[in-house]
Amino acid sequence: LAERARLSRRYPPGVPTSARRWRQLDRPPLPARALTAALVRPGSFVTDLRIVDETGSTNDDVAALARTGAAEGLVLVAEWQAGGRGRLDRGWQSPPQAGLTFSVLLRPPPGVPAHRRTWLPLLVGLAVRSAVERLGEVETRLKWPNDVLLGPDRHKVAGVLVQVEGDAVVAGIGLNVTNRRAELPPGATSLAVEAAQCTLRDPLLRAILRDLGSLYLQWCAAGGDPDATGLRAAYVRACDTVGREVRVELPDDGELAGVATGLDEAGRLLVAAEAGIRAVSAGDVRHVRPR
Repeated sequence: LAERARLSRRYPPGVPTSARRWRQLDRPPLPARALTAALVRPGSFVTDLRIVDETGSTNDDVAALARTGAAEGLVLVAEWQAGGRGRLDRGWQSPPQAGLTFSVLLRPPPGVPAHRRTWLPLLVGLAVRSAVERLGEVETRLKWPNDVLLGPDRHKVAGVLVQVEGDAVVAGIGLNVTNRRAELPPGATSLAVEAAQCTLRDPLLRAILRDLGSLYLQWCAAGGDPDATGLRAAYVRACDTVGREVRVELPDDGELAGVATGLDEAGRLLVAAEAGIRAVSAGDVRHVRPR
């Protein structure tokens, strides 16, 4: 009753806000004030935290803010996205307040060569995996280049979409938290479905942003060197793609089949095919041989 009264005060009768109809007691809204107090402080990686009830795409919104000169460390979280998307322009949909959908603004310093920015999707994925595994007490793996996998069937629980906006980089993250099985598309799962020990979005968001900030600042300090920071070795250890037989649908409509053997200095997937080892920078990867 107290929760209903609080929400009623925040959204009084007669206010035509779409957010009002999404309020569910089993999926409470994120506590904006508490999160801001915990994450936005002197010396913190997060410099500005904004939580909105709904938007089209947090990546599009943060990209627009980047063009106006917004500072690094801006984080925009949406309780619901009408036009969320993943890699290759695929849609990313989740019921309101069931998951975490947010974007982070990064501005790598001049000391990081442009060609090393290709490691950022992998760095972000590693941060998400680290936080989810630690808080959820569940085994997680990474699928190159941008998926976090969970459960014995290795279903997708999170995705990363990184886009370049001038000298800035926008990292978008979508994590399924309390989504029910019927609310998920084929091949996807959620922390709740996999019986994770933590299905509270507040601590998960804090952990992901802190892990991301720590990894990113170390990477920047090392000039983006994936070996000096241990990024390449850590990703390979956590990657479910390396060591598998894969089929890669390439952007030019071609297909490459072989065994994924590792990552090169640019974070590209190395595939040992009949014609030799090929480095893949983009494409839709399918795992062929089960672990």
